[in-house]
Amino acid sequence: MLEVKDIHVYYGAIHAIKGISLKVPEGSIVTLIGANGAGKSTILKTISGLLRSKEGDILYRGESITHKSARQIVEGGLVHVPEGRRIFADMSVQENLEMGAYTRPAGEVAASLEKVYGQFPRLLERKKQIAGTLSGGEQQMLAMGRALMSQPRLLLLDEPSMGLAPILVEQIFDIIKALHKGGTTILLVEQNAQMALSVADRAYVLETGAIAVSGTGKELSESDEIRRAYLGG
Repeated sequence: MLEVKDIHVYYGAIHAIKGISLKVPEGSIVTLIGANGAGKSTILKTISGLLRSKEGDILYRGESITHKSARQIVEGGLVHVPEGRRIFADMSVQENLEMGAYTRPAGEVAASLEKVYGQFPRLLERKKQIAGTLSGGEQQMLAMGRALMSQPRLLLLDEPSMGLAPILVEQIFDIIKALHKGGTTILLVEQNAQMALSVADRAYVLETGAIAVSGTGKELSESDEIRRAYLGG
């Protein structure tokens, strides 16, 4: 579904992404793990059109999206849930969700709201509440629900468990597994490497803008080197 081919991304003179290539097969969960500053979020931003690669290409469903706008990419079914949730804090929960459907025909919004509320009952309970007053876990649910309003075929998730208590991390990963089971392909960036590898079909380990190791989630979770570096074992 997604193929990243030898991309190079710069922040000014800083060479942040150094020739990375990766694939996300349709129906899979693929995860990117690595230390802070390794380039994980930069890759997602480049895929979703928020940053541009100076070299290489990005193919989505066989078509290059390297020079497409972020809006065109969303319209094609590739949606990014950024690090830090980035909800509209002064708007209600429902208004946030409706913003997620801005590329969709107006007649389809009600059905999408019903579906998202079915997936996130907590949001239904709080649909009139101002989003900035939600708990961290609820805000993450809202960010994911807002993304689902655009009916994505491929979902990019950037650090969905960041700052959450362990019990809420488990809930967020249960939601990720349910979305995947429902047919959504997922590219996941996650600091909690153990949780990420437990759900991933394939994983890539990033170090300073390059891929150091790749393999199945099971292979990497059982690797002594990966366990020492990322899993505390």
